[in-house]
Amino acid sequence: MTKEEIIDLIKDAGFGVLATLENNQPKARPMMPYLDENGNLLLAVLSHSRTIPQIKKNPHVEMCYIDRKMCFARISGKASVSIDIPKKQVAWDNIPMLRQYFAGPEDPNFVLIEIDTSTVEAMTPRQKTPDVLSLK
Repeated sequence: MTKEEIIDLIKDAGFGVLATLENNQPKARPMMPYLDENGNLLLAVLSHSRTIPQIKKNPHVEMCYIDRKMCFARISGKASVSIDIPKKQVAWDNIPMLRQYFAGPEDPNFVLIEIDTSTVEAMTPRQKTPDVLSLK
């Protein structure tokens, strides 16, 4: 798959599954991140989310997307926790469902997870092995 096909898959799927690690046990949850122009993923979480201490302890994460045609993309990267208002504004402007949970980018309950993506493994049902590339 090409970089453009992977970006289309991410946009089409909408939701992905974020995996972190806690006590040597993977923890996966559905998320709706925004892929920014730098190839990084921005995700919103509540300030009391268990995801935050998991990332602080081990920042290596993975997002997985799958579309209706069974094409998938696994995006690996290093996550960081941020309360940076301009970055939160980007997420706010691009993920409309955040309005259900937060009053705006300055809401103290709105914390941003930024994933600095490193590699992507992506595959269609017709392939025998995944393509490995970068979103950067």
